[in-house]
Amino acid sequence: MKGRVEVYCGQGKGKTSSALGHCIKAAGQGKQVIIVQFLKGKDTEEISFIRRLEPEIQLFSFEKYDQHYMDLTPEQKKEQEHFIGNGLCYTKKVIDTRQCDVLVLDEVLGLLDLGLLTEKELVALIAGRDEELEVIMTGRSLPDSLKDWADDIYCISTIKES
Repeated sequence: MKGRVEVYCGQGKGKTSSALGHCIKAAGQGKQVIIVQFLKGKDTEEISFIRRLEPEIQLFSFEKYDQHYMDLTPEQKKEQEHFIGNGLCYTKKVIDTRQCDVLVLDEVLGLLDLGLLTEKELVALIAGRDEELEVIMTGRSLPDSLKDWADDIYCISTIKES
């Protein structure tokens, strides 16, 4: 079966949670899942929960600081960008060595927004995958030029928040 590319984007909350639900379903079907998380900071509730799902679902976060990237000082951002580069290299290795059936690139679209990854580089990652690998990407906005690379795009928006 050909692997699909799914995108969860939008201004609303729940993109990562939606991707995680997909991961739990895949793991329940005996698939190996790897999540590579960017820009989230080291300490989120989701991370501690996902750790309990290992080894079926493995999480790799290349964060040095607890805070989100946007809350870092310029010096910390520069250091964090090195870790983000390591995360992207790891992602390429996962794809090249076919380490999983489902790969989630959590907040990878945010790297595009910040100029830490180019659309061309992201396309190269996706295009280099085995045709059976399923890829899920999350982030606030999906550039129009990447829409053709996705099989399914889900826009998550908040209707009401109290």
